[in-house]
Amino acid sequence: MNTLTRLVRAEWGELYSTVRGALAARRWRAIPMTLGAICLTSLFQYVQNQPWGYQFIQNIGSVRAEEPLWLALVRTPLSLFVPALDLPVWGALAQILLVFGIAEICLGRWRTLVVGYAATLAGTLYARLGIALGPGHPIGLPASDAQVVDTGPSAAVVGLAVFVCWRHRAYVTAALVIALMVVEVLVKDNLAGKEHLAAIAGVLIVCAVDTAVRHRGSRRRSGTPGPGAGSGLPPIQS
Repeated sequence: MNTLTRLVRAEWGELYSTVRGALAARRWRAIPMTLGAICLTSLFQYVQNQPWGYQFIQNIGSVRAEEPLWLALVRTPLSLFVPALDLPVWGALAQILLVFGIAEICLGRWRTLVVGYAATLAGTLYARLGIALGPGHPIGLPASDAQVVDTGPSAAVVGLAVFVCWRHRAYVTAALVIALMVVEVLVKDNLAGKEHLAAIAGVLIVCAVDTAVRHRGSRRRSGTPGPGAGSGLPPIQS
């Protein structure tokens, strides 16, 4: 086995075996949530391109920073599945199939939804913070960005990619995803790119919390000795 093969196996071996095993055993039944998300995104794409459906989709899934926060929070879950009008829908569908599918297998459907929503919400909240700070601040945004329609799965996709890679020790891939998002902002300094970085920041916080919870759970399962254990003295009674 050459060095390159060892590096590839170290980076993607665990992730590949997990996904391959699930698909071999259950095929498309392994990703029901992902398939549902693809169907919902396709439906929203069709409806919003109809004269009678555009405003309906805007009312249920369109998010703008100029709108009240409570309205944005209500619309944010569905905004993940509303394709951006200025981008080809096949790109959104491919992202959902690949990243959501892998995440559903590796994390489970509910954790996938939670992490994806957390990433999207981080981007949505950042837009409001950035506009409040103004363009003169290092992380600020121009006031015109308050009117930008903020929809699509991209923030969730980026966040899930980082979380799955971190959870399965594909650290180089996670770093590469983060680096690409930084380059995106440097090349095309727009709201979407900065929201992707905000989504990554939010997911890194989720990673830290998840690590702390799992570490605490592993210590409990291993039976960490309490006060007085191993000292020959009786345990302290409260």
